Amino acid sequence: MLDNANARRTVAHLVDPVARSLIKAKVTPDAITWFGCAATIAISVIFLAHGKFVIGAILFAIFSSIDLLDGTMARMLGTAGPWGAFLDSTLDRISDAAVICAICYFYSNQDSAQSSLAVSAGVAALVVALLTSYARAKAESLNATCTIGIAERAERNLIIWLGLMITGLVTDVMAQAFVLLAILSTITVMQRILFVRKQLFP
Repeated sequence: MLDNANARRTVAHLVDPVARSLIKAKVTPDAITWFGCAATIAISVIFLAHGKFVIGAILFAIFSSIDLLDGTMARMLGTAGPWGAFLDSTLDRISDAAVICAICYFYSNQDSAQSSLAVSAGVAALVVALLTSYARAKAESLNATCTIGIAERAERNLIIWLGLMITGLVTDVMAQAFVLLAILSTITVMQRILFVRKQLFP
């Protein structure tokens, strides 16, 4: 739903100099992709799984910006292509799962109705979020386009980030954030199913 292309252009003046510096240092786009995934997993295990949501959310936001770097570097090097897209998409799914699983782990060790709802909604949100990505991948394998949806990755990450910050600073809303994420992701899946069906049965 968010215009990722416009967002990338807006922050290009910040990202491009960093990308050029990394290229000069002989760092590869693939290395940045792997580093971003590893950093997200580390943040999830060290902070989110132990309920340190504010610092976890801040670091999550910082390292999520790495997702802009690898693609920018690949374009500058002229190496952007199917392999980079495949690796980036695959590791994004691992990162997404790490974040949600870590939060669910924290709540699974708490004894309250809110915690039980957070775990259940978190699992549902993860399953449907992964399904949105699968729907797009499968559609593209059938030569159909599938880039629509009310809750793509940017929106999903924003919902999780806001849930973490509000929970850490004000009051526990993580269960509600997961419920919202699950609902919006389900809507996105249905949007993609209908959109692809129109293409395959014009």
